[in-house]
Amino acid sequence: MSDSDDLWLRLSTSLKTQASDAVWSAGLNKLRLVDFTGDDLVLGVPNQIQLQRVQQRYLPFITENARAVIGRDIHVSLTIAQPGESALAESDDAPVPSAAYAPSVDRPTRLDPRMTFDSFVPGPSNRLAFAAAQSVAETPGRAYNPLLIYGSSGLGKTHLLHAIGNYVHENYPDRRVLYVSTETFLNDFIRAIQTRTQLALHERYRENDVVLIDDIQFMEARGETFHEEIFHTYNALHGEGKQIVLTSDRSPRDLAGIQERFRSRLLQGLVTEIDRPDLETRIAILHAKSEAEGVLLPSEVAEWVAHRVRDNIRELEGSVTMLRAFANLRQEPITLELAKAHLTNLGHEQTALRPETIIEAVSDYFGLSPNEVRGSKRLRPLVHARHIAMYLIREMLDNYSYPMIAKIFDGRNHTTVISAVEKIKEQLPRDSELLAQINQLAKRLQGDLPVDVSAR
Repeated sequence: MSDSDDLWLRLSTSLKTQASDAVWSAGLNKLRLVDFTGDDLVLGVPNQIQLQRVQQRYLPFITENARAVIGRDIHVSLTIAQPGESALAESDDAPVPSAAYAPSVDRPTRLDPRMTFDSFVPGPSNRLAFAAAQSVAETPGRAYNPLLIYGSSGLGKTHLLHAIGNYVHENYPDRRVLYVSTETFLNDFIRAIQTRTQLALHERYRENDVVLIDDIQFMEARGETFHEEIFHTYNALHGEGKQIVLTSDRSPRDLAGIQERFRSRLLQGLVTEIDRPDLETRIAILHAKSEAEGVLLPSEVAEWVAHRVRDNIRELEGSVTMLRAFANLRQEPITLELAKAHLTNLGHEQTALRPETIIEAVSDYFGLSPNEVRGSKRLRPLVHARHIAMYLIREMLDNYSYPMIAKIFDGRNHTTVISAVEKIKEQLPRDSELLAQINQLAKRLQGDLPVDVSAR
């Protein structure tokens, strides 16, 4: 027996003796000795999932045992030992290494340490969501499960997700937290299908104690197979008492493209909205951001910015960063004059439009609800608003086909959408009131130039 074989026999025996049966079976029995040179001990695991599990949970325990067995201070690191690689020894019950699955979530959890409850500014528009997020973080799986927070982009939904994750990490270090966007979930799902590692994907997601999923509205345009996957993942997590928190730009009731059974699961928990912050909250956000960045922001500047930016916290915070940069470049303090000179486009930032945004704007303009505009009632005011919404989606969003628009409006036939759009186009040149309505809505949505009917 070589020195390396003897070392591994003694270390694996020590680990098996001191670890519980559950810990041994959960990952330590899959370890193998890859290399031992000088003060560096390299141990192999069969795949990426096991690597992350052992790294996060058991590496200090392994290191302590290795130092005791070897009799000096050494450094222990992990690597993936693929089939065919030289392994100096391995446990009798260690399985043959499987194909490694490395989804994007195998990188660090991606929680932003700056996004905490302390750095979040509560106000009338978000107080319920803030309190619910705190309760969930303090008692994961017990307070509200699931918790869904919805609201327009840039109002703090993602901040609360990160705050929950950071709080759990700090106060419950033994609990595993996963933050992931719906788009990342989809990419992982596609990669798992391509590499035939769906079971590994299931384990990677479902082994977490707190799962934070951002922007579930992007599920709507996905296929039925993906809906099935996320539904069963949700059921597995919820059935084991794992905490689930999700965000969306709309209430589950208004997410037309998700399965009804998944919608009903979401509505069983707490659904809470984040609204646009009022003036006082916007000013408080500006002062909190300036303090965090060490920027001296005069009150009159904060008030001027807050009056111009009404519905996007990211733009509010970004204005502080821009003011600091301009002040540093000019070597002068931040003043109202400097802000007015350099923040000329503040509050008018172009944002990517979505069908839901257009429907909400049309609903608000005509004094209706989004559900009425999307619905099937044939009252004249509803039909008129519905046709305008279909027309604007078709004209302002290049990547939405007639069938895609039909699906948004309670699954109508695409020929209905074609008829509505063509009717609006036909009426525009001779209906000045309709033209004014379209132009006002376009200006609200994007600040576009007036519709040029001569070009149609």
